[in-house]
Order: sequence, then structure tokens, then C-alpha cells
Amino acid sequence: MQKHKNKKQIDDEEEENEIEKEDNRQEEDVEYHPVDLLQEYGLNSTDIKKLQEAGYNSLEALAFTCKKNLLAIKGINEAKADKLIKILEETLNLKIQPSSVALEERKRITRITSGSKELDTLLGGGFESNSITELFGEFRTGKTQICHTLCVTCQLPKKDGGGEGKAIYIDTEGTFRPEKLASIAERFGLDPKEAIENVFYARAYNSDHQNRLLMQVCALMCEHKFSLLIVDSATALYRTDYSGRAELSNRQMSLAKFLRNLQKIADEHKIVVVITNQVVATVDGNAFGGNDKKPIGGHIMAHACQTRLYLKKGLKQNRICKIYDSPSLPEGEATYSITDRGIDDPQ
Repeated sequence: MQKHKNKKQIDDEEEENEIEKEDNRQEEDVEYHPVDLLQEYGLNSTDIKKLQEAGYNSLEALAFTCKKNLLAIKGINEAKADKLIKILEETLNLKIQPSSVALEERKRITRITSGSKELDTLLGGGFESNSITELFGEFRTGKTQICHTLCVTCQLPKKDGGGEGKAIYIDTEGTFRPEKLASIAERFGLDPKEAIENVFYARAYNSDHQNRLLMQVCALMCEHKFSLLIVDSATALYRTDYSGRAELSNRQMSLAKFLRNLQKIADEHKIVVVITNQVVATVDGNAFGGNDKKPIGGHIMAHACQTRLYLKKGLKQNRICKIYDSPSLPEGEATYSITDRGIDDPQ
């Protein structure tokens, strides 16, 4: 009887260990800390609910905002804001650290394949997470095609150049076509129906709506595993909602807030953020080495995006991508092709 009892105890212990290991694996998959954890630090459920209603669903989201925004939340006074800030600094280890820590974090960066080997090589392996990548160029240079391809490749296993997550597509120009995802999914060996289901979509109708959608994005990313956020295009609505020099300052301030919120999402959820941008013709033709086209958004856009890619037309279905600006990628260009099955190597 004693032997049977010991064996049962061993079996129970092994089962508990397996459960604990599974819990640890699930914790590793979570890239953020839910705001509910604040209950462990003495914050009541009412205040936590108010934080969630204001769009703060994680500790990272709170850490990336300034104190005045916290004070703007009903029920959060000076004392509670100071307490929150102290909790966040201790929990998320927000302090000066050796650069070796940053190096280890860089090793965990995810790169999503574009579908073209040449383009991936130019980008150092693919589109990088934790940052904003801007695609700009004239019409028919493949900006939207790249976005559609990424919506599928982000679902691939990491060993195949994917991010093992879903995608969110914010469309401001009415160019999103879900049926295109089916043929791209077949190319990469994914179930077309499932691939389409894994892409969440929203149409933005004005710049204010475009900003509000980011609150929904934050909430969704706390419920599902996402690896990609696309805004196509990030600037189209700003060009029409704000016109003339009289509204230029307001336009740039609103655009800056939108881009800052995008960066917060990239940092908070460790995802790839890709935005497309329109171009404007320059009269003197001195922009970008003599080219008469330049991206709109000015310095606000230039400072907000880590990697900026200039796309232009090539022969037949081929297109050319050139590194316009990057903190780590060397200057260079690659040729890719637009096909019915997404972005591919040049033909």
C-alpha cells in the first residue's frame, strides 16, 4: 500500500511539473504584462478598470505614457500616478543598463520575410520587429502588394521567416483586397481560409478615426498573438483633413502623436509595424539625389521611422527598393517582382 502511495505521489509530482512547465511556456509567449497585475501592488479593481477604459491594457502601455496623461484619467490623482510610476519602474526594470542588455534584446528581434530573397537580403533578413518601417513611392511601385504579402508571411513559423502571429491591417485608401491573401497563402503552404481569418481589418475614414483605431489595436493585441500591424497609408487622410500652411502645424502635431502611438505598440507587443507613405513632386527636383519625388510628412515622419524604404518602378513587373534611411542597414537596393501570389524575386 505504501509503495502504491509513493508511486501515486511521484505521478502527481510529475504531473504538477508538466503543468508548471506548460505555464512557463505560456508566460514566455506573452510579450507584455497585463494591467491586472497592478492588483498585486494594491491598486483596486475600479482604478484598473478606468485604466483599461482609457486604453491602457498593459504595464508597458502605462510605462510609455507621461504623467499628465495618467492624471487626465478620471480617478487617478497625483498620489496614485506617482505610485503607478514607481511600480512600473520597478516591475519593468526601467533604468540605465549596460549595452550588453540591449544587445541580448536585439538578438530576440523577429524578422518577417517579404517573400523575395533579394529584398530580405537587403533588409538584413526581413522586416524588423520593435520598430516602424516606412514604404514610400509613387503608385504601382508595390507598396500595398508588400503589405498583403506580409499579412500572410507573418503567420509562418519563425524558422520559415514568419512571426507566428496574426496581422492587423488599417486601410485608409480602400485598397485592401482579402481575396489576394488566398493565393499568397497557397504559395506559402498555408490554409487560405485560416490565413484570411488571421488578418484583422479596419477602414479608417478620417485622421481622428485613424488615431482612435489604435486603441482597439492595443485591446486586440492583449487578447491574441499578433506579429504585424500595417497602416496603408499613414498619411493619406492627413493630406485631405488638413490643408494649407495655416493647418500645417496642427497636421504635423496630430501625425506625430499617431506615429508615437505606433511606436508604443511596436515596443509594447514586440511586433513589426509597416506604414506606407505617399510622395509629392518637388518643383526644383533636388530631393533625394535629383529625384523630383519626396515622401510627405516632413521631419516628423523622418524622425519617427527607423527604416525608410524608397520604392520605384522597374522593367515590366519588376520594382526596385532602395534603403533611404536606416540606423543599421547599409545603403543599397534590391529588385523584386509583383505577381498574383504576392512579392517574389525578380523575373
